Amino acid sequence: MDGSLMNLSGQVALVTGGARGIGRAISQLLAGAGAHVVINYQSSQRSAQELAEQILSGGGSCELKPFNVADPDQVQLACQEILQTHGNIDVLVNNAGITKDQLFVRMKPEEWRQVMQVNLDGAFNCSRAVTRSMMKKKRGCIVNMASVAGLAGNAGQANYSASKAGLIGLTKALAKELAPWNIRVNAVCPGFISTDMTDKLPEKVRGEVLGSIPLGRFGTPEDVAWAVFFLVSPVSHYITGEILNVSGGLYI
Repeated sequence: MDGSLMNLSGQVALVTGGARGIGRAISQLLAGAGAHVVINYQSSQRSAQELAEQILSGGGSCELKPFNVADPDQVQLACQEILQTHGNIDVLVNNAGITKDQLFVRMKPEEWRQVMQVNLDGAFNCSRAVTRSMMKKKRGCIVNMASVAGLAGNAGQANYSASKAGLIGLTKALAKELAPWNIRVNAVCPGFISTDMTDKLPEKVRGEVLGSIPLGRFGTPEDVAWAVFFLVSPVSHYITGEILNVSGGLYI
């Protein structure tokens, strides 16, 4: 296979929530493939700095860019700074997300709003900030981090499930709008991935979940990162508007 299809040299990739968990694995993988990775974070400064040091010591290229994806003004300013410095943003991975789990009858309006503002509004803000520059270059790739919860729902996660379902709809709409400018938009739906979030689940719940996964294991952040890498690489140049499940066959 042509090695250039797996090479991202010369490309600039913005990964939101890129300092921890799945975002960290994505940042590492894209940097390893030659991209200059802009690692966004809001509160995980130490993790972000450690990741940047790791990437740079390994010969990769990256920078840190703290901003709140839920704040459109912060997003716009940050993306303008990236464009002024590098001239383009070739890849956007909308990975930043939060949970505020609660049974629906007990869910407070602010718990609903906070999750929607970060998970869905954040992807809107960031995509809006990079789209015009991608259109001028007539190239670009956006990957939205959705979830199997957005496909099937999850008890106690009405806010999270709704935000991720919204991301799926946003993905399909943007894919249709932006295709004439050679901008591809896809989404990845992780299942149960071993992260700080899932590690907090009670053992009984973890056991029940594990029994429902045909492959018999939880996924890793790297499993998801490879799916993202596939979607942003030239290998997938004819794929847009797709929702790629990385769930170990959870719903087959």
